[in-house]
Amino acid sequence: MDWTTRKDTLEAFGLPLPLSAFDRYAEILLEWNQHTNLTRITEEQEMIDKHFIDSLTPLLLEEMQGDGKILDLGTGAGFPGMVLALALPDRDVHLMDSLNKRISFLDAVIEALGVENVKTYHGRAEEEGRDPAFREQYEIVLSRAVARLPILAEYCLPFVEVGGHLIAMKGAEGREEVKEAKRAIDILGGTVAEIKEIHLPGGDERSLVVIEKSKPTPKKYPRGGGKPRKNPL
Repeated sequence: MDWTTRKDTLEAFGLPLPLSAFDRYAEILLEWNQHTNLTRITEEQEMIDKHFIDSLTPLLLEEMQGDGKILDLGTGAGFPGMVLALALPDRDVHLMDSLNKRISFLDAVIEALGVENVKTYHGRAEEEGRDPAFREQYEIVLSRAVARLPILAEYCLPFVEVGGHLIAMKGAEGREEVKEAKRAIDILGGTVAEIKEIHLPGGDERSLVVIEKSKPTPKKYPRGGGKPRKNPL
């Protein structure tokens, strides 16, 4: 892919980026997308902006400077988690999704690129968020395009360790969603720390909603049986 038109944007992330690995990742995605529906974004410049650069935007946050484990919940085709794992080879990154076809794709990417700092998990947030192997085990939990924030908070905050952060990657509506989710965030042990607004090179607006986990999530959350979506907090 031609990254030259985004040189200044890439330099703003402040670390060397593995562009050749990103290129191979994109190739594998397009190959798989011919038989497995993984993305509607297939044009090169749009992939650079809306998949790769968008996935890198959490690097602009101070909260990403630690060394603890990262979870991308509802990772889909690996955006943002796989991109961040490639950019941060010293961080352990876990990718979780409820659809096995996505996990199979990500496993193929891991094998093709020889990635050693990534693990994939096939599971649902409502169930895995209660499992001691995952519950409150992550310094950073990321999620992009999964659900509105009142729902997303119940999915994600149980995975965040106390003192860690949920980074909800939202569009221009981020501030409105924070207002909707205020009660849910409080119940689940979180505090809104920052809302960082970002303009992608293609013109799209993004909001990174950073929520600090200030106290443990009550044991009854996340609720099962689809309740977070049917009846948000």
